[in-house]
Amino acid sequence: MANEGKREVEEVTQHALEKGGILVKLYFDMESEKQDDLQPLMVDLINNRLLKTQGVVYCVGAIDEPIKLKDTYSTSAQVTALFDGLWPLINVMFTFTPAGVEIMKPNRDYNLKQSDLQSLLLNVAQVSLEYNNYILSRILKKEDYEKIQEQMKNREALGKKLLEKKDGNP
Repeated sequence: MANEGKREVEEVTQHALEKGGILVKLYFDMESEKQDDLQPLMVDLINNRLLKTQGVVYCVGAIDEPIKLKDTYSTSAQVTALFDGLWPLINVMFTFTPAGVEIMKPNRDYNLKQSDLQSLLLNVAQVSLEYNNYILSRILKKEDYEKIQEQMKNREALGKKLLEKKDGNP
């Protein structure tokens, strides 16, 4: 019976890979002042949040026993996850920010359409912009921050014009 389950997982994996799926190992870490909080939080992350994310075909994880640091406890988890494509993996990377990722399959080049690569780069730029905005809003004087906000609006307008020009709109 265990062999049958293993064979089914291999079939599901192979089928997803043939359609552009990606099999990865994700590495997560977590800290808490309370040792007993860590494993339930990590189980919730894997079973209730990650597994239920759109585009995740399956995921299984192993959670390490918490260890004592100076004032807190720490644990980590290694999760094997199969995604039905690149975008769900990117979504998980942005949403759950794992400490590391290892692509297991496909073990060949992964081809992207030009439009997918462009979207990926724009999403990375947007996340970077939002992160910079968050940091700047906390360290700059109000008038300096408002000046940068205006510059960002101008940059956004320029980006929209460039996209429209690329799409053939004047």
